[in-house]
Amino acid sequence: MTVVRPLRLGGSVRTRMTLLYGGVFTVITLGVLIATQQFQQSLVGKKLANFAKVGTDGVVCDRRPPAPPCPANTSGQLPTDRRAELRQSLVSTQRLTTLIAIAVIAVLAFAVCWWLTGRLLRPLHRITATAQRLSLSTLHERIAMTGPKDELKELADTFDAMLDRLEHAVASQRRFVANASHELRTPLAIQRTAIEIGLSDPSPAKVARIRTELLRATQRSERLIEGLLVLAQGERGLDARTPVDLAVVVDQVIGEHMPLAESRQVRIAVAAHPVTVAGDEVLLTRLVANLVQNAIRHNHPGGHVLIELSPDTGLVVCNTGPDVPADRVDELFEPFRRLHRDRTGSSDGAGLGLSIVAAITKAHNGTVQATANPDGGLSITVVLPALTPAPTHRPQHHAEP
Repeated sequence: MTVVRPLRLGGSVRTRMTLLYGGVFTVITLGVLIATQQFQQSLVGKKLANFAKVGTDGVVCDRRPPAPPCPANTSGQLPTDRRAELRQSLVSTQRLTTLIAIAVIAVLAFAVCWWLTGRLLRPLHRITATAQRLSLSTLHERIAMTGPKDELKELADTFDAMLDRLEHAVASQRRFVANASHELRTPLAIQRTAIEIGLSDPSPAKVARIRTELLRATQRSERLIEGLLVLAQGERGLDARTPVDLAVVVDQVIGEHMPLAESRQVRIAVAAHPVTVAGDEVLLTRLVANLVQNAIRHNHPGGHVLIELSPDTGLVVCNTGPDVPADRVDELFEPFRRLHRDRTGSSDGAGLGLSIVAAITKAHNGTVQATANPDGGLSITVVLPALTPAPTHRPQHHAEP
């Protein structure tokens, strides 16, 4: 069976639009002119039938009333060959005029279409020129097209919005590389200093102190590298999804972090209802663990942490603690971003906790939102697409140190 493929015109868009619209206009005009010519030929034939008599001097007489009498020496009606010759002469003249009109119309149609398409496609040339000039050092350039709100302006605005996102992504990547380099360099510098100075004149007490310092620096590097790997895995997405009961995950994480809460004198209250989501259990466990760990560490003695889980509100972790400026809440989801210090901090963390939460949430097609509490601390809400609720119900319970 023969497959008929659509005709594809080569060349630029301007050339294709000119050939298309000019050709369509020419074909339509040609059809109208041919129909007009046929109508005029029929009309001329009817007109010639009214001129039926001719005199000896070749004068054709009009038979339509009222009409002047023909000369006395008429020789009868107009001969058939003379009428056919006159008709053919008129038709030939009309055909020649029509062909000239078609040629002129075709030339004008293609010329006007070429000029109009050039004006219509001028914004595309601006977009193309801007895209060709783009590089990592010129991401600040924008098309900034003005004019009516049409498809081309919408395309230019979309391109500008894409450049905004790209510039923000590149800036975030540069900041991430700089911060990661700093975080990785700090424990290495500590280890090198301890080895060069602390072990220059070793003694049992000094060796023990240097051992503790090296162990702490190594653990910090391990946490940082592990956090970077989890962050990269979360941003890459999920390879497979399985049903995960978040209530079970919450109970497990709370049991693991209870010693930390007791050591910091922080009370934990839990209200977990069965919620099942499709995702990666390891990543979801890390998400809940980071939220709980962040709520315990950034708290004060005698404070509390409230964890709520339901199909309607999702996972909500609310904690007391220091005041958080509302305009800096979104910054906490960026890698290595801390509330008081950007690139230095204790060995408790590397500033990747909430950024890992955001990456894992995005990988599970969810949303995460943080809100500063009026009395201090944060309320973080994670909403994931829920499946059918788990069959069992876990009542509310409280855990206190």
